[in-house]
Amino acid sequence: MKVVILCGGLGTRLREETEFRPKPMVPVGERPILWHIMKTYAHYGHKDFILCLGYKGEMIKDFFRNYHWNTTDVTLRLGLKPQAIFHSKHSEEDWTVTLIDTGLNTQTGGRLKRALRYVDEDTFLFTYGDGLIDSDINQTIAFHRQHGCLATVTAIRPIGRFGELAMNDDKVSSFREKPEKEEDYVSGGYFVLNKSVERYIEGDDTILETDSMERLARDEQLRAYRHLGFWQCMDNYRELEMLNGMWASGQAPWKVWKD
Repeated sequence: MKVVILCGGLGTRLREETEFRPKPMVPVGERPILWHIMKTYAHYGHKDFILCLGYKGEMIKDFFRNYHWNTTDVTLRLGLKPQAIFHSKHSEEDWTVTLIDTGLNTQTGGRLKRALRYVDEDTFLFTYGDGLIDSDINQTIAFHRQHGCLATVTAIRPIGRFGELAMNDDKVSSFREKPEKEEDYVSGGYFVLNKSVERYIEGDDTILETDSMERLARDEQLRAYRHLGFWQCMDNYRELEMLNGMWASGQAPWKVWKD
């Protein structure tokens, strides 16, 4: 199943990094967060990717154009007939990556609409280039096929970023560090979509989250797959540091693949 990933935003809330590179290329460990996202999909058998480029998209093109060169040992034979001999393989050799320019200022819905011409099947996977998850992608697909609607979103329960205080005037009666709001689900940004969602996207100015998804919900064409495991976006420097800390410690919940 094809996987469409949005990679074109400016990433203004992570300006410390995105001033120099697109947000999906910000590293977690030694590889871009985009690579981690793609490894998750590939683990479940989905290795045909469509990347929607925009801001500094040439850096993403360079990364994949030189992927073999930068990930294996190589011997160079110089001269009039130069030759490069690669000495090792990598587990990404069966990936297919389509890189498309979706414009600098195109909104999320518009980027998706531009990508749909490269989607042949009726059902495809869709996500953003800045969120990590340990959800079983194939279970989400099975859920999507079962309910028969046009769209499925993976719903997650985010952990609060700050301690929660119960107060009586200015007196603190309890303190819950980083509480989990069990009653609230939010979009985890991982979707299974039917190609017919295109009719809910008008053009480049369509914002997928506040326009298309709301209309799909009103038409009862949007269902939620509840995921109670790990999920974390990378919206700011604190979250970037947290993800890198998890990876460095060997305790990265999203690493469902084997080396």
